[in-house]
Amino acid sequence: MDAIHGSDDADLEALVVDALERLPSPFRERLGSVAIVIEDEPTQDQLASVNAFGLYGLYQGVPRTRWGADGVPFVSKITLFRGPLTRANRDPERLRQAIRETLHHEIAHHFGIDDARLRELQRD
Repeated sequence: MDAIHGSDDADLEALVVDALERLPSPFRERLGSVAIVIEDEPTQDQLASVNAFGLYGLYQGVPRTRWGADGVPFVSKITLFRGPLTRANRDPERLRQAIRETLHHEIAHHFGIDDARLRELQRD
């Protein structure tokens, strides 16, 4: 099955693994127990949690910058949404890039970088 028409979890998982492998090792090593999952579509609750009409991905958890002094990790989860990603990115290479960008965006939230700072970094 190709990445354009009806990507299955194995196809998307391979793209997620590729995106993770491209992360600089200091970030990859500090992901810890962050769960990365693929779901079909965001729920109304997920959309409402970030006041959005659509999502490619969502970070849920406590950013590392807010962990206590003892550094005990909190459960965190990154969800990538198959439907929105594949509908908006029909070309396999564009889908690969969108997954990479989305995953890296959500990982940035895990490290305490908010959307305003991400936009600022992208401009620079």
